[in-house]
Amino acid sequence: MKTACAGIFLVALLATYAAAFSQTEFHLQYGKHKNPFSAVARQTFVFTVQQATGWKWGDSFFFIDYLNDDTRDGFNDRDFYGEWYPTLSFGKLANKELRVGPIRDFALIAGVNVGGDANVVKYLPGLRASWDLPGFLFLNTDLMAYIDANTGVAGGGAPQTDAPQTDNSFILDVSWALPFNVGNQSLAIVGHAEYLGSRTDELGENVKGSMLAQPQFTWDLGKVIGAPHQLMVGIEYQYWLNKLGTDEDESTAQLLLVWRL
Repeated sequence: MKTACAGIFLVALLATYAAAFSQTEFHLQYGKHKNPFSAVARQTFVFTVQQATGWKWGDSFFFIDYLNDDTRDGFNDRDFYGEWYPTLSFGKLANKELRVGPIRDFALIAGVNVGGDANVVKYLPGLRASWDLPGFLFLNTDLMAYIDANTGVAGGGAPQTDAPQTDNSFILDVSWALPFNVGNQSLAIVGHAEYLGSRTDELGENVKGSMLAQPQFTWDLGKVIGAPHQLMVGIEYQYWLNKLGTDEDESTAQLLLVWRL
């Protein structure tokens, strides 16, 4: 645990050095989100700030969600959730291309996930493969450990899965950006899909493996009004099998507005 935390801290520290580019976006989403503990879906606003940054030896991506639904039930009530993934590129460190077939590079990745109301903290050290496929702006596959650092029930949060006689897990994530044109209109399919393995929490309960997919379908409205690549509208579709490790599944479409700096 301490070794993993030290490795994540080192990558995070290096990722703040010598940024080569930076792209910041603000997302506003509106749609129904299900509370998996009550099985009730409520209209929910999600405001997201996210940033992708390139630097000398890798890149960095983070987002912070602010969530608020239309009822006070202890779920998505003015809550926040954030993730950060700095990387160290093996190719950049070696100053040469490390291509293996369609894979153009490999990287060390160090993720951190933090949730508000549930007092959730997770560390996700692992490896990334970056693919070179026609049409894709990027396509990454990440295989990471899923290490629990929650305060647990004693701290007023979600039950730990790293307490004595319990276990951690793993996560496999695929992220992509695929821009394309239809006539003179610019569109894109951007998003990620992940599988999170099952584990046992400190109460002895099984937390089921889950799958989450969040593709976004966007149209470049900014191009029509003279500000290309700055204002996008569209839909984010969210499919969540065994949401948050429960028996509940979610399938929902949300209206999406993206402002890019």
